[in-house]
Amino acid sequence: MRNKVLQSEVREYNKGEAAYVQALREKGVVFAERGKNQAAIDELRSKLEAAGAQFKNAGASIVWGWQSKACVECTGNNGSETFSTTFKCHRDCYFCFNYNVADYDKFVREGCPWEEGLERCKRENDSIAVIGLTGGEPLLVLDDSIHFLEEAGKAFPAAHKRMYTSGDLLTEEGAARLREAGLDEIRFSVKQDDPPERQERVLAAMQLARRYIPSLMVEMPIIPNTEERMHELFERWAEIGIDGINLLEFCFPFHSWEEFAARGFTIRNPPFDVMYDYGYSGGLPVAGSEELCLELMLWGIEHDVPFGMHYCSLDNKHRSEMRLRNERGAHIHPVLSFDEGDFFLKCGKVYGDDRTPAYEALSAAGCEAFMPNDPEQSLAFPLAYLGVLEGADVEPAVSFNVLETDDQGAYIGEVALRPLM
Repeated sequence: MRNKVLQSEVREYNKGEAAYVQALREKGVVFAERGKNQAAIDELRSKLEAAGAQFKNAGASIVWGWQSKACVECTGNNGSETFSTTFKCHRDCYFCFNYNVADYDKFVREGCPWEEGLERCKRENDSIAVIGLTGGEPLLVLDDSIHFLEEAGKAFPAAHKRMYTSGDLLTEEGAARLREAGLDEIRFSVKQDDPPERQERVLAAMQLARRYIPSLMVEMPIIPNTEERMHELFERWAEIGIDGINLLEFCFPFHSWEEFAARGFTIRNPPFDVMYDYGYSGGLPVAGSEELCLELMLWGIEHDVPFGMHYCSLDNKHRSEMRLRNERGAHIHPVLSFDEGDFFLKCGKVYGDDRTPAYEALSAAGCEAFMPNDPEQSLAFPLAYLGVLEGADVEPAVSFNVLETDDQGAYIGEVALRPLM
């Protein structure tokens, strides 16, 4: 970059990212080398694209074959919301991120206020497409979970209803009651580091669920260095007849780092595609998980597995939040446009001495919407006109923005700046 003002702006964003990483390093968290294995990941993505996999949400979601309606609507037009009846759990997974949720201890003791949540949801969107039930372990409080499904069915008769479970506690009576209460889909989490006998109990519970619940899924974080066991599990799931699997990016949930360190894990660097204070409590992605998720998808395609596969990255979890935040601001200013891929509000920008020639070229091309910022020495313009500056002696950048709200109202905040080199 020759433009000194643009250099300075990009440097400030880089400083923010570096400070975030350094603060965690000082607490003992170990990050991978920046960009490590990115070339291998890009190659795997290219192979999946060539094989016919669908790339959604700016590549944060990759789909092969069948996909749950709930996954479609996670970033869809009709809305999806997930509730908990309890945060109690008979498991104690070192990678659980429920500890990050406000009032966690209270929800373990007293259960979760799902009734209030359903009422609020009904007021905000009475035609919501998907309702989810998670935990904790919802089967620990089966009666409450049945009650939730019944009430959700009354409030949203057309909604698709799914439930997440470890599967340990599912019985034939419980499966029958869940179906009678309107459960459309059940998702099991299989832990790769469980002893074989415990995994077998969960696989048996999946076979049981297959007889009662219309859609049967596996949803699990993919822990690096478990490919051999995952291949075995893929074959077992094919025998059981699951409909699909969500391959989740394995994450560090800001606690129990010693457990991750003992297993030799490091954190992906940079941790996010776009740095931002996301509301999702999943944590930071572990290096190597994305690569294994993509390898497993290719392995599944090559071995003609009979179920759908969906790679749901941590960035994809954030996409849902960005859509909820930013779609309502899609027309907030003529300079800004709502990106249907990653759901950020975007515009083009030029800086310093590039402003005058860029303005002249853009105006000559018919652009009438501009947003000058003299203190910043920048000029923003609609992204649709970015091509006009191709070949011009200026250095444009793409500005990523989020519609924020606080006590003073709503405002637009820039969160990233990507020079076009």
